[in-house]
Amino acid sequence: MKIDQFFTKKPFVISGPCSAESESQILATAYQNKSYIDVFRAGLWKPRTSPSSFEGVGIKGLKWLQKVREKTGLRVATEVATPRHVECCLEANIDILWIGARTTVNPFYVQEIAEALKGVDIPILVKNPVHPEIGLWIGALERFYKVGISKLSAVHRGFHNYKKSVYRNDPKWELPIKLRERVIDMPIICDPSHIAGKAELVEDISQTAIDMNFDGLMIETHINPSKALSDADQQILPSQLNSILQNLVLKSSKLRDQKFINELKEFRDKIDLLDKHIIALFRNRKEIVEQIAILKDKNKLTIFQIERWFEILKTRKKYANNLNLEDEYINEIFDVIHKYSILIQTKKREND
Repeated sequence: MKIDQFFTKKPFVISGPCSAESESQILATAYQNKSYIDVFRAGLWKPRTSPSSFEGVGIKGLKWLQKVREKTGLRVATEVATPRHVECCLEANIDILWIGARTTVNPFYVQEIAEALKGVDIPILVKNPVHPEIGLWIGALERFYKVGISKLSAVHRGFHNYKKSVYRNDPKWELPIKLRERVIDMPIICDPSHIAGKAELVEDISQTAIDMNFDGLMIETHINPSKALSDADQQILPSQLNSILQNLVLKSSKLRDQKFINELKEFRDKIDLLDKHIIALFRNRKEIVEQIAILKDKNKLTIFQIERWFEILKTRKKYANNLNLEDEYINEIFDVIHKYSILIQTKKREND
């Protein structure tokens, strides 16, 4: 994909309320935000789990967004989830559209929306799917590119948490990194509000995104967050957004100082050497796993032994704790190791 850049600066900032609730609410929020954001956002159609929840004001909110653009000069953006939403937004000349996580997860919905945009090249932002499936995310972006949308950006808003966490959505920072590897020139925006779920965490997540060289931020702001009709806990005041943006430490991805370059190379060389040792150990482990597969097969024993798996988790966590390593770090590593141990044993049994 050859992506046309439409960002005017970095970090590019999109902000506004989760939901447009009234004309006065979004105008007041826009006025308070206008001097330090690039695009004003507000949801008009809100896909909610319960039909009893506030599902947005719908089409009438388009006139409010038009008024925001007229009064402040800001570009305006909203979420679309159906071809009808697209049609209404195009008629209202909305500047930027985004695809929400619950839509990205369904290729049929994405294709219908893409078809509705055929022949209209406006910026489209695609949020990651609810679950951590990089293929769905890339597939959604490709569907828009194939109908002629060249101004595309990915939005990282985190993934559904299966375990109790400080975050509303698991950041899984490795996935936007993988996306960047697959589509090198794709701008990526971080949505700290949806990752955080709590207003007090938005600043730290914003800084992390900037440290990881994201191109922009999409942050929810509201003139009275505690009274918001949706996602009240994660929205911040416009003044708080200003403070966050002022406090951001912008770092360069380019290496300039020779002394620093040399020091960094020394550390990277050490990492490279350790990684070679780790890979050699993985090879040795694989050979032992294959021998175990043969032994189990001869003795008619199932490949997966749950008691052994529990023992591995318990003992490896204990080793890790003694070395001041976190349980979650070890859990994730050994989840992958165990997964491939099962696959190796299965393959060995099938081939013998």
